[in-house]
Amino acid sequence: MTPGDDGLLGGVAVRELAAALGLRPTKQWGQNFVVDANTVRRIVRLAEVGPEDVVVEVGPGLGSLTLALLAQVSRVVAVEVDPNLAQALPKTVQARVPHLGERLEVVAADALTVQTLPGPAPTALVANLPYNISVPVILRFLEQFPSIRRVLVMVQLEVAQRLCAAPGSKIYGVPSVKAAWYGNARLAGEVPRSVFWPVPNVGSGLVALTRGLPPAQDVEREAVFRVVDAAFAQRRKTLRAALAGVAGGPGAAEEALRAAGIDPRMRGEQLDVHDFTALTRALTR
Repeated sequence: MTPGDDGLLGGVAVRELAAALGLRPTKQWGQNFVVDANTVRRIVRLAEVGPEDVVVEVGPGLGSLTLALLAQVSRVVAVEVDPNLAQALPKTVQARVPHLGERLEVVAADALTVQTLPGPAPTALVANLPYNISVPVILRFLEQFPSIRRVLVMVQLEVAQRLCAAPGSKIYGVPSVKAAWYGNARLAGEVPRSVFWPVPNVGSGLVALTRGLPPAQDVEREAVFRVVDAAFAQRRKTLRAALAGVAGGPGAAEEALRAAGIDPRMRGEQLDVHDFTALTRALTR
């Protein structure tokens, strides 16, 4: 680290850290490490986090984004499934930004099984997420930690577009509706493949989500999500046919659809989260 350096990792530093750990990035854990400091600065800026925030970061890897977050927030809880990386991260922080080391807490665990986090409740999720688990992680953390008010994640571009899609588009589906239950998701930008090591085969996108109020207080989220899953299980089917299983038959499905003010001949991609909530209410009466 040179005088005036902010301690962030570049390509040379990332490869040196990986070599010291004997690390070969694995597809199993979706490991593509960011080697461009400007990219992590951009992510932190778009996340709109500050000194009052407690950020949970999933998949910190070698620490590229972690280092940038530590300089801006009060605390970073980094959830890392790779035990070697989890053990190495505090050492990297201590070596590069020793004055910020106390702000970091590492949780060596699978993000899909985490139920609690140490310390103050997180206020934001900011992460370069492994592509293979990105949607489940986002939805799980929004469900498990209602204190999270803002999300800024880097995911596969196609996944980012699906999360932010509007009703009626070809890419609108289950992730779009479920994300909308929690708040407003938008595509905050794209990220070139060249900023990663190894270079992935697909582009990346940044998704920003601000938590809002649930569409309704009298309908359970789990019930709505079951209806959403059923509606998109076979996209070509009309809602009357697609919901027959959860409704108790096509006739009962049609009755509930009409009660919710929805044409039974419509398909799932034509409904927004409020429509699905009204439909679930009609189905559970």
